[in-house]
Amino acid sequence: MNLAELPHETAPERPGWAVGCRVARGVEGALGALSEALRPHGMRAVTPAAAERHAPGLALLDGVDAAALELVREAGPQAGLVVLHAGRQPLAAADHWALLRAGAVEVLDWSALPAAPAIAAARVRRWREVDALMASPLVQEHLLGAGARWTHVLRQVIEAARFGDHNVLLIGESGTGKELVARLIHTLDGRDDKGDLVVLDCATLAPDLAGSEFFGHERGAYTGAVGGRDGAFALADRGTLFLDEVGELPLRLQPQLLRVTQERSYKRLGANRWCKTSFRLVCATHRELAAEAAAGRFRHDLYHRLAACVFHLPPLRERREDIVPLAQHFLAEAASGPLDTELIPPVREALLQRDYPGNVRELRQLMTRIASRHVGGGPITVGDLPDEERPPGDAAPPDWRDGEFDGLLRRALAMGLGLRDISAQAADAAIRVALDDEDGNLKRAARRLGVTDRALQLRRASRGAISLP
Repeated sequence: MNLAELPHETAPERPGWAVGCRVARGVEGALGALSEALRPHGMRAVTPAAAERHAPGLALLDGVDAAALELVREAGPQAGLVVLHAGRQPLAAADHWALLRAGAVEVLDWSALPAAPAIAAARVRRWREVDALMASPLVQEHLLGAGARWTHVLRQVIEAARFGDHNVLLIGESGTGKELVARLIHTLDGRDDKGDLVVLDCATLAPDLAGSEFFGHERGAYTGAVGGRDGAFALADRGTLFLDEVGELPLRLQPQLLRVTQERSYKRLGANRWCKTSFRLVCATHRELAAEAAAGRFRHDLYHRLAACVFHLPPLRERREDIVPLAQHFLAEAASGPLDTELIPPVREALLQRDYPGNVRELRQLMTRIASRHVGGGPITVGDLPDEERPPGDAAPPDWRDGEFDGLLRRALAMGLGLRDISAQAADAAIRVALDDEDGNLKRAARRLGVTDRALQLRRASRGAISLP
């Protein structure tokens, strides 16, 4: 897909574009004033229920306490929430950080910043632009995932790629999608005269030819050089140079790479003339390069040159909520014709329990095998799993709880919530997740939750028609 075809927003969708705003108790009367302040910027503040999107973009507070933090948390990590503080006393530094930890993407003190509405409008508009790119086929067809950890990293990558030109360092285990992310960065780069993406794997460089791979060479520069050849620095001019496994780059080549990234000039092997080049550098490695530099195995100065923007791509074990959607995506991708990608519960359980040392790449390979075994239509069943993927007979049932779950309960109890409130909110969250996973299909969501369609309808009606995230 061409960058020009990607959805993006550089202006409000229409005059008076509605932005959902959560308002703390005591400042309800300020919503009108905020809306007026936003109007010159093409926006107006409304309550979340009246907004055109489910996720609100603003929160209006007059102080930071447990209730205010909970109001911010309720918006969810994907809301792009900008907090405006309209209190008489300025916010303390600790309050700014507490609001960010609760899920805000920006905190603005309205009384201390006369331009706070303009800044808020710009931040909400930027979030919407990144949102549109996140929803584009370019991302959804190649870097699928809706888990909080994955989407948080991907949003940062998209913003850096689309709105900056910094060098990028991607750190992650094998199979986490580093090359796909590098290709996304190149595609989103908005330079008008953008050149090509050039990929060079530092782990496979032959020691005798590494200099030629980077710099190119003149005819006769070394034995066997029967003709001249451009290297990666020349080929990537005006484009993007992606160095995969840069942590394996020989120490003798590291100062030369540093010089080129600083001065944007180089000499071909055997040449006297300096050549100019200009490229965006994206590097990837499975090593923690900061630790490698501290141990003397990687140059400090080169590390800091490469690490203008550093993104850690999470392994699949840290984004298990994405396993089932990814599995269904890979099934559809591998099928030679129409295929029911529904997974019966035992298959889901087996996929969620399994370890994936090869991360997303390993899951893709497994689902390709399953797609080739599946015949006769219908959902994916236990017989479709290869023998070695079936759990042993004495396997213990999976425990889905973890430290994060216990921490959420402790926080709820510390805030004074009782068992009834905690149970109700947990049930509401489970319904939202099930409905979201099943694309709003009530029947399938009810089956996932182990209740009847009627029971789920009644529950939603009694709780005010729990909305999709």
